[in-house]
Amino acid sequence: LPRFHANLPHAGAKEIKIKLGILLQKPDSAVDLVIPYNEKPERPAKTQKPSPDEALQWRDSLDKLLQNDYGLASFKSFLKSEFSEENLEFWVACEDYKKLKSPAKMAEKAKQIYEEFIQTEAPKEVNIDHFTKDITMKNLVEPSLSSFDVAQKRIHALMEKDSLPRFVRSEFYQELIK
Repeated sequence: LPRFHANLPHAGAKEIKIKLGILLQKPDSAVDLVIPYNEKPERPAKTQKPSPDEALQWRDSLDKLLQNDYGLASFKSFLKSEFSEENLEFWVACEDYKKLKSPAKMAEKAKQIYEEFIQTEAPKEVNIDHFTKDITMKNLVEPSLSSFDVAQKRIHALMEKDSLPRFVRSEFYQELIK
C-alpha cells in the first residue's frame, strides 16, 4: 500500500491497513463502517421522562433544561419543528468541544464548528453579531477550550430570551407538565 498513513496521527499504519483490507474485501459492507458524526437518537432509551415538577423548573432555567437528556431531546424536537435547531446544535457542539483533550482533535473540531455554524453562508449559520464573529475568528487562530465561549454565551442568551419561552408554550412542553 502507498505510504499515505504518515499523515494520520490517530491511527496506526497496521490499523489503517486492516480497515482498508475490510473495505476492499467487502465493498457492500463499507456503508456499515461509516459512522455518522454525533448522531444520537432523539430520546435516548435510558432517559427517564421527567416528573412534572422537574419539567416545571425548566420554565425559569434554560441550563436545567439543557442538563436533562430528556429535556434536551424534547427542546431539540421542538426547535426542529420550527426549523430553528441550529442554535441548540451549535451550543451542544461547543459543549462537546470543551471536553476535548488533544490539540489535534480540538483544531479539527474547531474547524468543523466554524464551517458548520459560524462562517458566512454556513449550512447551519447561527445568528451572531459581527463583533462576536470577529472575536471567535481571532480565537480560532490558536484554538483553545474557550475559543467559542463568547459566541456560545450569545447563543445561550438568544435561546433563553427567544426559544425557551416559545418552547414553554408548545405542545412538546405542555405534555411534560401534565
